[in-house]
Amino acid sequence: MPDHPNPGFRAAQWRVLLATMFCYLFYYTGRQTLGFAIPGIESELGINKDTIGWMITGLLWAYAIGQAVNGNLGDKFGGRRMMSLGAVLSCGLNWVVSFGTNFVSLFIPWIANGFAQSMGWAPGSRVLSNWWGQEERGRAFGFYVFAAGMSSVLAFVTSLVVLDLLSLNWRWIFRLPVLLLLVGGLAYYLIVRDHPEELGFQLESDDSDHGKIEEKKSVGETSLQRYLAVIKNWRFMIASIGIGFQSSARYGLIYWVPVHFLGADWKNSDAKWISVALPVGMALGALTGGWVSDRVFKSVRWKLYSSFLTLAALASFAMYFIPRDHWAGIVVLFFCGFFAYGSQAGFWPLAPDLLGKHRAGTGVGVMDFFAYLFAGLVNPLIGWMIIVNNENTALVFPIVGVACVAGAMTGLFVRR
Repeated sequence: MPDHPNPGFRAAQWRVLLATMFCYLFYYTGRQTLGFAIPGIESELGINKDTIGWMITGLLWAYAIGQAVNGNLGDKFGGRRMMSLGAVLSCGLNWVVSFGTNFVSLFIPWIANGFAQSMGWAPGSRVLSNWWGQEERGRAFGFYVFAAGMSSVLAFVTSLVVLDLLSLNWRWIFRLPVLLLLVGGLAYYLIVRDHPEELGFQLESDDSDHGKIEEKKSVGETSLQRYLAVIKNWRFMIASIGIGFQSSARYGLIYWVPVHFLGADWKNSDAKWISVALPVGMALGALTGGWVSDRVFKSVRWKLYSSFLTLAALASFAMYFIPRDHWAGIVVLFFCGFFAYGSQAGFWPLAPDLLGKHRAGTGVGVMDFFAYLFAGLVNPLIGWMIIVNNENTALVFPIVGVACVAGAMTGLFVRR
């Protein structure tokens, strides 16, 4: 991107990116900690794994519906308010979940939490689309996805700290980590502005010819018109199906890898810290994926996600054959997360690339709707397969591998 005539713009641009990353760094403490609570919930409340799988599905589908709604609201009202409000609401709802005594009292606030969580990603994506042009958008989204990956690390580590170092029960998993999310949401509202124009700057467009055409069409559109424009773009819809398979793999790993490494004797498991290799790999894969998308594949997004998902499939199939406490599991699990999550850097920039930045929030919301619709389907399946196969938790890995292969194949149709 060429230098901006106002020297303060670059600093403001990075300030917005870093603040968005800071807020989203804590978002997953509000929804990805459940995997570490599953053994405790099962033991104390007698709720089976397949039933808890539907609890995961409830959150993911509420998140999917929320994405479809909140992405458009981010376009309409601005991402700053939406992202901050979602953080505050999610923190409160996690505390409500922590006092649950049966499936219903866990399920209802957890679904509401899924909707609150959906107020973060798409609105934040709209803010970044406003501040970053096409030539650097892949890198900006790569940093954003990196923050999401580090949020997974934080969710895993803080959950293990609660269980292992503080020796608290599963309820505190929903109470302590989310206090960080509250801080992130308040800081975001104070630091960020939705548009460069609010600070006296003007972002010079360097979008592709296709993006510029869509940009002109999108000016003054109603919400319905934005949705119709997204749905009619068949390449974008196929990419949305692709991220659905990718997200099935991602959330199959996030929720069931902790169960696998905690094992039956979860309070005394020596292998539980191996699970941290997964989110660490995800975070570094996201950061690398953004760079590869822009520099190696020259902003041709499908090449990035198809190649990364193929490698993730290979790593996931390999994990099935590695014993739970073997050191090789750390390395292979790292690369499984690296490629499975790093592929996301090739999906999100497709929204402004194919639809224009004025539709970016709506496009990301629709894409995330597919992501979590698919992800919700896979979790009860995994829970059921573990139960009917004598608690063989390693079955999560071949299921994830198949989802990665399916996601990679959609790139053959998205390319242009």
